Amino acid sequence: MKSNFSELKLRQLDANLSRWRSADLPPRPPSGWIKAIREGLGMAATHLAARLGVTTSTVTRLETSEADDTISLATLRRAAEALGCELHYALVPKQSLADTLENRALALARQQMATVSHTMALEAQSTSRETVEAQTRALADNLLKGSRRSLWRETR
Repeated sequence: MKSNFSELKLRQLDANLSRWRSADLPPRPPSGWIKAIREGLGMAATHLAARLGVTTSTVTRLETSEADDTISLATLRRAAEALGCELHYALVPKQSLADTLENRALALARQQMATVSHTMALEAQSTSRETVEAQTRALADNLLKGSRRSLWRETR
């Protein structure tokens, strides 16, 4: 049985991520945020280099690495600060975490019920579709009441 604390943490995280999910944020410019903001501010690469304490060629490499998705968060944070910006970082789930858990539990329950249903059909003990669905739902509910870690173990 999961603790109330675990459920509370999930709900709070989901609420925080919901704000990110609903934010209508623009996509990253093709050249990356560093270059776009630097150019928007009219700041030469040499000036940004001076603020970062690096060479101009390093700024060019930073801008390229951001555009190529190879820049580190630490470097991006330093560049943001040098440009007078804040770095906001989050992994934003496409759906709520609660929905992700629900869907995972249902998928596992369907997988387990398929095996059982197949075996029962071979033994001429098939049950109705409604019964299988009800049992699948009950199994999913039980999986959700158990350890969340068990939802992510690979089954064969």
